[in-house]
Amino acid sequence: MSTVLFIDGENFRKKLKEALLEKKLIKNDSEEPDWTKFDFKSLFDKVLEGFKVERKIFYFSKIVKHEDTVKKSEQLIQRQRNLKNWVESKEQGFEVVIAGRVQGQYTKKAKNGFSLKAGKGGRVLVFTEKGVDVRIAVDIVSMICDGKLKEVILASSDSDLQPAIQEIDKRKKTCIYLGFENSPNKGLSYTTDKTILIRNSEVVERYNKE
Repeated sequence: MSTVLFIDGENFRKKLKEALLEKKLIKNDSEEPDWTKFDFKSLFDKVLEGFKVERKIFYFSKIVKHEDTVKKSEQLIQRQRNLKNWVESKEQGFEVVIAGRVQGQYTKKAKNGFSLKAGKGGRVLVFTEKGVDVRIAVDIVSMICDGKLKEVILASSDSDLQPAIQEIDKRKKTCIYLGFENSPNKGLSYTTDKTILIRNSEVVERYNKE
């Protein structure tokens, strides 16, 4: 049995971006960092010092092009491709699982997603992610049932993963919540066995903007 790090890629990217924005390494929320200049391996090695992590898995959703924002959709797809290739590189050494979809739809108000453009009648085209939390939960439970998992390190602040955490506890395994100091999920901190919070300074140190 092993210790496995499960990373919700989009959720984790947003939290890193918030830290970089707070430290003014990016100008505003619309600016996207060059993630190929971010040392993910070094960050996880630092915050998980003392843990023997056998597997480190990033989960991303497939981005579906929207007919009203083809150019922007292609930019998002390329951004994700670059990020995927970087974290999978020999230098970084992560596994990548593509699960679920990021799909756009018009709504009156942006919620749980990100907006690309305003449509008719003031509606906003919002892209939301679905399916990653389900895949992470399924993989965790499957590995536990197969006797391959003794300790879960969960790098996600998504409350939808609570049922998986309850299953981990029910089967007498350990779950560690890996969050961020500027916006920890109190519910996950309460239900997991241990909480580790990433400091903004640790994020900044690993972003080589130049």
